[in-house]
Amino acid sequence: MVLNLTQVIGRRILQLIPVLVGVTLINFLLLNLLPGGTAVAILGASATSQEVTVLTKELGLNRPVMVRYWDWLWAAVHGNLGHSLLTQQSVASLLGQRVPVTAELLLLAFLIAFVLSIPLAVLSAWRPRGVVDRISNLLAMVGLSTPNFIVALVLVLVLAIHLRVLPSTGFQPLSAGLWPNVQTLIMPAVAMSLVLFATYLQVLRGDMVDQLAKEDYVVAVRARGVSTWRLLVQHVLRNSLFGIITVVGVNIGTLIGGTVIVESMFSIPGVGQLLVSSIFSRDAPVVEGVVVMMAIVVVMVNLVTDLLYAVLDPRVRYGATG
Repeated sequence: MVLNLTQVIGRRILQLIPVLVGVTLINFLLLNLLPGGTAVAILGASATSQEVTVLTKELGLNRPVMVRYWDWLWAAVHGNLGHSLLTQQSVASLLGQRVPVTAELLLLAFLIAFVLSIPLAVLSAWRPRGVVDRISNLLAMVGLSTPNFIVALVLVLVLAIHLRVLPSTGFQPLSAGLWPNVQTLIMPAVAMSLVLFATYLQVLRGDMVDQLAKEDYVVAVRARGVSTWRLLVQHVLRNSLFGIITVVGVNIGTLIGGTVIVESMFSIPGVGQLLVSSIFSRDAPVVEGVVVMMAIVVVMVNLVTDLLYAVLDPRVRYGATG
């Protein structure tokens, strides 16, 4: 029996609680184990031990780590993510500045992946083992086996250094104009989209070929004189896109993690770059705020994936998959 969607949402929200507690506690403990400290990061390596001790006490970092974690957790439960130990700016305002940049980067990466993978997948399924199919398989293997930072380095070398058609680093907001904004985001978006493109291409191509070979409705449609190309575009592709929902839900965590490397390489002022700089400076409240935000996004995307399954295919039964 299909569970009520409200029950599904409630179950996912309950699952979010131990996830948030677990990831934030682990991150808090790992930050505490790193050599150096926040006081040293603020004062610099030339600071005396007395100066470091005084600042450590002022920041409250001399208290036991579990006490500090409990204080942070209690405040976070009440909607207060704290303030940066370095700048004293609220973590919520920092995230508010950085999240739109990362969201724009991720959306552009998804758009590039979909625009490239869908036509190639249809052409590959139309002529399996043909020229396009072989080229697509080669591109997919390259995409799946090449880390995004390698792709980023190649793009910078070719487009920014040799051809000089795109800036190598920096970011321009939409307020500066659409084209300047796209110029600064296109290379990092392509670097992040390659693995998405390869995954979507493989999933779509495999599912469409499988449908053409095994599904009864394909035989019925062909009996009406519909061409293979029209069958692929109007029927098979639509059914295959359903499987992409799962892939997006599964890959969202990996994709968000990829922003940490790509944003740092291209000096994009997003959440990933904020996380890296906060780790280096031992700014625990900011690190915890970023981790909480990322965990919530991953869980919420998976929740939306489940709900889309229920809307698009009422045969999905949550009672069996829980």
